[in-house]
Amino acid sequence: MTTSYFQNLVESIETLPIEDQDYLFDLIRKRRIEKRRSEIADNARAVLTDFQQGKAKIGTVNDLITDLLKEDDESSLE
Repeated sequence: MTTSYFQNLVESIETLPIEDQDYLFDLIRKRRIEKRRSEIADNARAVLTDFQQGKAKIGTVNDLITDLLKEDDESSLE
């Protein structure tokens, strides 16, 4: 988005009555929240699918560190 387009958009919004500006901001905020919720749900479905296919593991942070160190040791031997 170019600066002039954005500036024109802001100026157009500023010409709206305060009530309409408030409504617009509330609408945009709610849509952003819903979009983020959808992204989180998509990510959760992907992780669940990976887990079901054996591509993901459950464990503690210490388990993760151990796995990462093990992978690092194995790659240094190659």
